[in-house]
Amino acid sequence: MEGPLAGIKVLELARTLAGPYCSMLLADMGADVLKVEQPGIGDETRGYTPPAMAGESCYYLSLNKNKQGMTLNLKTEEGKKIVKELVKDADVLIENFRTGTMEKMGLGYDVLKEINPRLVYCAVSGFGRTGPMKDEPAYDLVMQAFGGLMSVTGEADRPPVKVGFSIVDLTTGMYACIGTLLALWSREKIGRGQVVEASLLESIVSLQTYLAQGVMATGKIPGRLGSGHPNLVPYQVFETKDSYVIIAVPNEWLWRKMCDALGLDDLKDHPKFAVNANRVKYRTEFIELMTEFTRSKTTEEITEKLKEAGVPGGAINNIAEVLADPQVIHRGMIQEVEHPTIGNLKLLGIPVKLSETPGSVRMAPPTLGQNNIEVLSRLGYSPEDITVLKDKGVI
Repeated sequence: MEGPLAGIKVLELARTLAGPYCSMLLADMGADVLKVEQPGIGDETRGYTPPAMAGESCYYLSLNKNKQGMTLNLKTEEGKKIVKELVKDADVLIENFRTGTMEKMGLGYDVLKEINPRLVYCAVSGFGRTGPMKDEPAYDLVMQAFGGLMSVTGEADRPPVKVGFSIVDLTTGMYACIGTLLALWSREKIGRGQVVEASLLESIVSLQTYLAQGVMATGKIPGRLGSGHPNLVPYQVFETKDSYVIIAVPNEWLWRKMCDALGLDDLKDHPKFAVNANRVKYRTEFIELMTEFTRSKTTEEITEKLKEAGVPGGAINNIAEVLADPQVIHRGMIQEVEHPTIGNLKLLGIPVKLSETPGSVRMAPPTLGQNNIEVLSRLGYSPEDITVLKDKGVI
Protein backbone atom coordinates (compact mmCIF):
# COMPACT_ATOMS: atom_id res chain seq x y z
CA MET A 1 0.00 0.00 0.00
CA GLU A 2 1.38 3.37 -1.03
CA GLY A 3 1.92 6.13 1.47
CA PRO A 4 0.03 9.45 1.20
CA LEU A 5 3.03 11.22 -0.37
CA ALA A 6 3.69 8.63 -3.07
CA GLY A 7 4.70 10.43 -6.26
CA ILE A 8 6.08 13.49 -4.47
CA LYS A 9 9.75 13.99 -5.37
CA VAL A 10 12.04 15.61 -2.80
CA LEU A 11 15.59 16.83 -3.41
CA GLU A 12 17.50 17.05 -0.13
CA LEU A 13 20.52 19.35 -0.09
CA ALA A 14 20.67 19.24 3.70
CA ARG A 15 22.92 17.71 6.31
CA THR A 16 23.23 17.08 10.04
CA LEU A 17 19.84 16.90 11.75
CA ALA A 18 16.92 19.28 11.14
CA GLY A 19 16.91 19.17 7.32
CA PRO A 20 17.50 15.41 6.99
CA TYR A 21 14.88 14.74 9.68
CA CYS A 22 12.34 16.79 7.71
CA SER A 23 13.01 14.88 4.50
CA MET A 24 12.94 11.54 6.32
CA LEU A 25 9.49 12.33 7.70
CA LEU A 26 8.35 12.99 4.13
CA ALA A 27 10.07 9.81 2.91
CA ASP A 28 8.44 7.74 5.64
CA MET A 29 5.08 8.77 4.22
CA GLY A 30 5.96 7.66 0.70
CA ALA A 31 7.80 10.61 -0.85
CA ASP A 32 10.66 9.80 -3.23
CA VAL A 33 13.61 11.50 -1.51
CA LEU A 34 17.04 11.91 -3.11
CA LYS A 35 19.74 12.92 -0.64
CA VAL A 36 22.65 14.84 -2.19
CA GLU A 37 25.98 14.73 -0.32
CA GLN A 38 29.50 16.05 -0.80
CA PRO A 39 31.76 13.59 -2.67
CA GLY A 40 34.21 11.71 -0.47
CA ILE A 41 32.82 13.22 2.74
CA GLY A 42 29.06 13.08 2.76
CA ASP A 43 26.73 14.32 5.44
CA GLU A 44 28.88 15.31 8.42
CA THR A 45 26.86 13.00 10.66
CA ARG A 46 28.57 10.08 8.91
CA GLY A 47 31.50 11.04 11.13
CA TYR A 48 29.50 11.27 14.36
CA THR A 49 30.96 8.13 15.91
CA PRO A 50 30.95 6.10 18.05
CA PRO A 51 28.60 4.27 17.99
CA ALA A 52 28.70 2.77 14.52
CA MET A 53 27.62 -0.39 12.68
CA ALA A 54 29.90 -1.83 10.00
CA GLY A 55 31.49 1.59 9.68
CA GLU A 56 28.16 3.43 9.38
CA SER A 57 27.42 6.09 12.00
CA CYS A 58 24.36 5.30 14.09
CA TYR A 59 23.59 9.03 14.15
CA TYR A 60 23.47 9.09 10.34
CA LEU A 61 21.46 5.86 10.17
CA SER A 62 18.80 7.30 12.47
CA LEU A 63 17.99 10.21 10.13
CA ASN A 64 18.19 8.88 6.60
CA LYS A 65 15.99 5.84 6.05
CA ASN A 66 13.74 5.59 2.99
CA LYS A 67 16.05 7.77 0.88
CA GLN A 68 18.18 7.31 -2.20
CA GLY A 69 21.59 8.93 -2.11
CA MET A 70 24.04 10.49 -4.54
CA THR A 71 27.17 12.61 -4.28
CA LEU A 72 27.52 15.94 -6.03
CA ASN A 73 30.04 18.77 -5.79
CA LEU A 74 27.89 21.89 -5.79
CA LYS A 75 30.92 24.11 -6.27
CA THR A 76 31.40 22.84 -9.82
CA GLU A 77 29.44 24.05 -12.82
CA GLU A 78 28.60 20.46 -13.73
CA GLY A 79 27.25 19.86 -10.22
CA LYS A 80 25.06 22.95 -10.34
CA LYS A 81 23.78 21.89 -13.76
CA ILE A 82 22.77 18.48 -12.41
CA VAL A 83 20.91 20.11 -9.50
CA LYS A 84 18.98 22.25 -11.96
CA GLU A 85 18.13 19.18 -14.01
CA LEU A 86 16.86 17.43 -10.89
CA VAL A 87 14.81 20.49 -9.91
CA LYS A 88 12.88 20.32 -13.18
CA ASP A 89 11.09 17.22 -11.95
CA ALA A 90 11.13 17.91 -8.20
CA ASP A 91 8.22 18.91 -6.01
CA VAL A 92 10.30 19.92 -2.99
CA LEU A 93 13.87 21.08 -2.35
CA ILE A 94 15.18 21.13 1.23
CA GLU A 95 18.38 22.95 2.19
CA ASN A 96 19.98 24.11 5.43
CA PHE A 97 23.06 25.97 4.23
CA ARG A 98 24.12 29.24 5.85
CA THR A 99 21.86 32.09 4.73
CA GLY A 100 22.85 33.26 1.25
CA THR A 101 24.92 30.19 0.32
CA MET A 102 22.45 28.83 -2.21
CA GLU A 103 22.15 32.29 -3.80
CA LYS A 104 25.95 32.57 -4.09
CA MET A 105 26.02 29.22 -5.87
CA GLY A 106 23.36 30.41 -8.30
CA LEU A 107 20.84 27.97 -6.85
CA GLY A 108 18.59 30.33 -4.89
CA TYR A 109 14.82 30.19 -5.09
CA ASP A 110 14.73 33.10 -7.52
CA VAL A 111 16.70 30.97 -10.01
CA LEU A 112 15.08 27.61 -9.31
CA LYS A 113 11.49 28.86 -9.50
CA GLU A 114 12.16 29.95 -13.09
CA ILE A 115 13.11 26.35 -13.85
CA ASN A 116 10.16 24.90 -11.91
CA PRO A 117 7.45 27.36 -10.77
CA ARG A 118 5.74 24.58 -8.78
CA LEU A 119 8.81 23.93 -6.64
CA VAL A 120 8.35 24.12 -2.86
CA TYR A 121 11.66 25.47 -1.53
CA CYS A 122 12.20 24.63 2.15
CA ALA A 123 15.00 26.57 3.87
CA VAL A 124 16.06 25.52 7.37
CA SER A 125 18.24 27.96 9.30
CA GLY A 126 19.46 28.80 12.77
CA PHE A 127 18.06 32.28 13.38
CA GLY A 128 15.91 32.77 10.29
CA ARG A 129 16.85 34.19 6.90
CA THR A 130 16.24 37.83 7.89
CA GLY A 131 17.05 40.00 10.88
CA PRO A 132 20.23 41.10 12.68
CA MET A 133 21.29 37.51 13.55
CA LYS A 134 20.55 35.84 10.22
CA ASP A 135 24.24 35.08 9.58
CA GLU A 136 25.03 33.70 13.03
CA PRO A 137 25.88 29.98 13.31
CA ALA A 138 23.48 27.90 15.38
CA TYR A 139 23.56 24.39 16.81
CA ASP A 140 21.08 22.67 19.08
CA LEU A 141 23.12 23.27 22.24
CA VAL A 142 23.54 26.95 21.39
CA MET A 143 19.82 27.33 20.80
CA GLN A 144 18.84 25.50 23.99
CA ALA A 145 20.84 28.18 25.79
CA PHE A 146 19.90 31.21 23.67
CA GLY A 147 16.25 30.19 23.46
CA GLY A 148 15.78 29.91 27.22
CA LEU A 149 15.32 26.15 27.48
CA MET A 150 18.41 25.65 29.64
CA SER A 151 17.21 28.34 32.05
CA VAL A 152 14.32 26.07 33.06
CA THR A 153 16.08 22.71 32.76
CA GLY A 154 17.94 21.20 35.69
CA GLU A 155 17.92 21.57 39.46
CA ALA A 156 17.56 25.02 41.03
CA ASP A 157 20.84 24.82 42.96
CA ARG A 158 22.90 23.27 40.17
CA PRO A 159 24.20 24.47 36.77
CA PRO A 160 21.85 24.56 33.77
CA VAL A 161 21.71 21.39 31.67
CA LYS A 162 20.49 20.60 28.18
CA VAL A 163 17.69 18.23 27.24
CA GLY A 164 19.08 14.72 26.63
CA PHE A 165 18.57 14.78 22.86
CA SER A 166 18.54 17.49 20.19
CA ILE A 167 15.01 18.71 20.81
CA VAL A 168 15.44 22.07 19.00
CA ASP A 169 16.81 20.51 15.82
CA LEU A 170 14.18 17.79 15.82
CA THR A 171 11.33 20.24 16.39
CA THR A 172 12.64 22.43 13.58
CA GLY A 173 12.65 19.39 11.30
CA MET A 174 9.02 18.71 12.19
CA TYR A 175 8.03 22.33 11.60
CA ALA A 176 9.83 22.26 8.25
CA CYS A 177 7.88 19.12 7.36
CA ILE A 178 4.58 20.72 8.36
CA GLY A 179 5.43 23.82 6.36
CA THR A 180 6.33 21.75 3.33
CA LEU A 181 3.05 19.85 3.49
CA LEU A 182 1.13 23.12 3.82
CA ALA A 183 2.93 24.53 0.78
CA LEU A 184 2.17 21.39 -1.24
CA TRP A 185 -1.49 21.69 -0.28
CA SER A 186 -1.50 25.40 -1.13
CA ARG A 187 0.11 24.62 -4.48
CA GLU A 188 -2.98 22.66 -5.45
CA LYS A 189 -5.02 25.83 -5.04
CA ILE A 190 -2.70 28.60 -6.28
CA GLY A 191 -0.81 26.54 -8.88
CA ARG A 192 2.70 27.48 -7.82
CA GLY A 193 5.28 26.70 -5.16
CA GLN A 194 6.71 29.00 -2.52
CA VAL A 195 9.46 29.36 0.06
CA VAL A 196 9.01 27.55 3.37
CA GLU A 197 11.14 28.71 6.29
CA ALA A 198 11.83 26.98 9.59
CA SER A 199 14.45 28.09 12.08
CA LEU A 200 15.88 26.76 15.32
CA LEU A 201 15.21 30.09 17.01
CA GLU A 202 11.53 30.24 16.16
CA SER A 203 11.09 26.58 17.01
CA ILE A 204 12.43 26.93 20.55
CA VAL A 205 10.51 30.17 21.13
CA SER A 206 7.27 28.51 20.00
CA LEU A 207 7.78 25.61 22.42
CA GLN A 208 7.82 27.95 25.42
CA THR A 209 3.99 28.14 25.26
CA TYR A 210 2.64 28.44 28.83
CA LEU A 211 5.98 29.59 30.25
CA ALA A 212 6.23 32.44 27.76
CA GLN A 213 2.59 33.37 28.26
CA GLY A 214 3.20 33.61 31.99
CA VAL A 215 6.18 35.93 31.51
CA MET A 216 4.25 38.17 29.13
CA ALA A 217 1.34 38.30 31.55
CA THR A 218 3.18 38.78 34.85
CA GLY A 219 6.81 39.60 34.10
CA LYS A 220 7.84 36.83 36.49
CA ILE A 221 10.75 34.78 35.14
CA PRO A 222 10.50 31.00 35.71
CA GLY A 223 13.52 29.12 36.98
CA ARG A 224 14.74 25.55 37.18
CA LEU A 225 12.55 23.09 39.06
CA GLY A 226 14.32 19.83 38.22
CA SER A 227 11.58 17.43 37.18
CA GLY A 228 8.92 19.62 38.78
CA HIS A 229 6.16 21.60 37.06
CA PRO A 230 5.68 25.34 37.62
CA ASN A 231 1.88 25.04 37.82
CA LEU A 232 1.24 21.56 39.22
CA VAL A 233 2.22 19.77 42.45
CA PRO A 234 2.94 16.87 42.69
CA TYR A 235 4.12 16.45 39.11
CA GLN A 236 7.73 15.25 39.28
CA VAL A 237 10.26 12.57 40.19
CA PHE A 238 10.48 11.32 43.76
CA GLU A 239 13.25 9.24 45.31
CA THR A 240 12.20 5.79 46.54
CA LYS A 241 13.81 3.12 48.67
CA ASP A 242 15.47 1.55 45.61
CA SER A 243 15.39 4.13 42.78
CA TYR A 244 12.95 6.81 41.59
CA VAL A 245 9.29 7.12 40.67
CA ILE A 246 7.21 9.58 38.69
CA ILE A 247 4.00 10.87 40.26
CA ALA A 248 1.85 13.13 38.09
CA VAL A 249 -1.28 14.72 39.58
CA PRO A 250 -2.75 17.32 37.19
CA ASN A 251 -6.11 17.84 38.96
CA GLU A 252 -7.85 17.61 42.34
CA TRP A 253 -9.74 14.44 41.45
CA LEU A 254 -6.48 12.58 40.90
CA TRP A 255 -5.00 14.22 44.01
CA ARG A 256 -7.61 12.58 46.18
CA LYS A 257 -7.24 9.26 44.36
CA MET A 258 -3.47 9.40 44.87
CA CYS A 259 -3.81 10.11 48.56
CA ASP A 260 -6.26 7.23 48.97
CA ALA A 261 -4.07 4.85 46.99
CA LEU A 262 -0.92 5.64 48.95
CA GLY A 263 -2.60 6.05 52.32
CA LEU A 264 -1.81 9.76 52.65
CA ASP A 265 -4.91 10.62 54.61
CA ASP A 266 -3.12 13.27 56.64
CA LEU A 267 -2.24 15.18 53.47
CA LYS A 268 -5.46 14.76 51.49
CA ASP A 269 -7.50 17.38 53.36
CA HIS A 270 -4.63 19.34 54.88
CA PRO A 271 -5.32 23.09 54.40
CA LYS A 272 -1.87 23.63 52.90
CA PHE A 273 -2.16 20.78 50.40
CA ALA A 274 -5.83 20.02 49.69
CA VAL A 275 -5.89 22.18 46.52
CA ASN A 276 -3.22 22.57 43.85
CA ALA A 277 -2.81 26.34 44.28
CA ASN A 278 -1.77 25.78 47.88
CA ARG A 279 0.47 22.86 46.99
CA VAL A 280 2.29 25.14 44.55
CA LYS A 281 2.53 27.85 47.22
CA TYR A 282 3.91 25.42 49.80
CA ARG A 283 5.83 23.36 47.25
CA THR A 284 9.04 22.98 49.29
CA GLU A 285 7.26 21.79 52.43
CA PHE A 286 5.05 19.38 50.51
CA ILE A 287 7.93 17.88 48.52
CA GLU A 288 9.86 17.24 51.73
CA LEU A 289 6.89 15.40 53.27
CA MET A 290 6.18 13.48 50.07
CA THR A 291 9.80 12.46 49.66
CA GLU A 292 9.95 11.24 53.23
CA PHE A 293 7.06 8.92 52.37
CA THR A 294 8.36 7.70 48.98
CA ARG A 295 11.79 6.90 50.43
CA SER A 296 10.09 4.38 52.70
CA LYS A 297 8.65 2.45 49.73
CA THR A 298 10.08 0.73 46.66
CA THR A 299 9.34 2.03 43.19
CA GLU A 300 7.34 -1.09 42.42
CA GLU A 301 5.21 -0.72 45.54
CA ILE A 302 4.27 2.85 44.68
CA THR A 303 3.81 2.16 40.97
CA GLU A 304 1.46 -0.76 41.55
CA LYS A 305 -0.76 1.23 43.91
CA LEU A 306 -0.90 4.18 41.54
CA LYS A 307 -1.74 1.93 38.59
CA GLU A 308 -4.55 0.21 40.51
CA ALA A 309 -6.02 3.63 41.34
CA GLY A 310 -5.63 5.00 37.82
CA VAL A 311 -3.17 7.69 38.86
CA PRO A 312 -0.43 8.60 36.35
CA GLY A 313 3.02 7.48 37.51
CA GLY A 314 5.74 4.91 37.06
CA ALA A 315 9.38 4.04 36.91
CA ILE A 316 11.94 5.85 34.75
CA ASN A 317 12.95 3.66 31.83
CA ASN A 318 16.31 3.79 30.11
CA ILE A 319 16.40 3.79 26.30
CA ALA A 320 17.00 0.04 26.05
CA GLU A 321 14.00 -0.66 28.28
CA VAL A 322 11.79 1.58 26.15
CA LEU A 323 12.84 -0.12 22.92
CA ALA A 324 12.12 -3.54 24.43
CA ASP A 325 8.74 -2.58 25.85
CA PRO A 326 5.88 -4.75 24.52
CA GLN A 327 3.70 -1.72 23.79
CA VAL A 328 6.45 -0.04 21.74
CA ILE A 329 6.98 -3.24 19.78
CA HIS A 330 3.25 -3.83 19.32
CA ARG A 331 2.86 -0.34 17.85
CA GLY A 332 5.48 -1.06 15.20
CA MET A 333 8.04 1.40 16.49
CA ILE A 334 10.88 -1.04 15.82
CA GLN A 335 11.27 -2.00 12.16
CA GLU A 336 13.84 -4.08 10.29
CA VAL A 337 15.29 -3.55 6.82
CA GLU A 338 18.24 -4.89 4.82
CA HIS A 339 21.31 -2.66 4.58
CA PRO A 340 23.94 -3.27 1.85
CA THR A 341 26.85 -3.54 4.31
CA ILE A 342 25.27 -4.03 7.73
CA GLY A 343 22.74 -6.68 6.75
CA ASN A 344 19.63 -6.78 8.93
CA LEU A 345 19.23 -3.29 10.40
CA LYS A 346 16.77 -2.23 13.10
CA LEU A 347 15.36 1.28 12.77
CA LEU A 348 12.68 3.29 14.49
CA GLY A 349 9.22 2.98 13.00
CA ILE A 350 6.61 5.53 11.92
CA PRO A 351 4.97 7.48 14.78
CA VAL A 352 1.96 8.72 12.79
CA LYS A 353 -0.51 5.97 11.90
CA LEU A 354 -2.86 6.36 8.90
CA SER A 355 -5.54 3.72 8.41
CA GLU A 356 -5.77 3.82 4.60
CA THR A 357 -2.39 5.13 3.39
CA PRO A 358 0.14 4.32 6.12
CA GLY A 359 3.80 5.25 6.06
CA SER A 360 6.40 2.51 5.95
CA VAL A 361 10.08 1.68 6.36
CA ARG A 362 11.08 0.59 2.86
CA MET A 363 14.77 1.35 2.40
CA ALA A 364 17.87 1.45 4.57
CA PRO A 365 19.82 4.73 4.75
CA PRO A 366 21.95 4.96 1.60
CA THR A 367 25.68 4.44 1.59
CA LEU A 368 27.68 7.38 0.26
CA GLY A 369 26.92 7.79 -3.44
CA GLN A 370 24.92 4.56 -3.55
CA ASN A 371 22.55 5.73 -6.31
CA ASN A 372 24.89 7.88 -8.41
CA ILE A 373 24.72 5.75 -11.53
CA GLU A 374 20.98 5.17 -11.26
CA VAL A 375 20.13 8.87 -10.84
CA LEU A 376 22.48 10.15 -13.52
CA SER A 377 21.34 7.48 -15.95
CA ARG A 378 17.76 8.66 -15.49
CA LEU A 379 18.93 12.15 -16.42
CA GLY A 380 20.40 10.80 -19.68
CA TYR A 381 24.08 10.56 -18.74
CA SER A 382 25.95 7.70 -20.41
CA PRO A 383 28.38 5.40 -18.55
CA GLU A 384 31.21 7.35 -20.18
CA ASP A 385 29.72 10.66 -19.03
CA ILE A 386 29.43 9.33 -15.48
CA THR A 387 33.05 8.18 -15.50
CA VAL A 388 34.15 11.66 -16.59
CA LEU A 389 32.11 13.27 -13.79
CA LYS A 390 33.71 10.94 -11.27
CA ASP A 391 37.22 11.63 -12.55
CA LYS A 392 36.60 15.39 -12.35
CA GLY A 393 35.36 15.16 -8.75
CA VAL A 394 31.84 16.23 -9.63
CA ILE A 395 30.38 13.07 -8.05
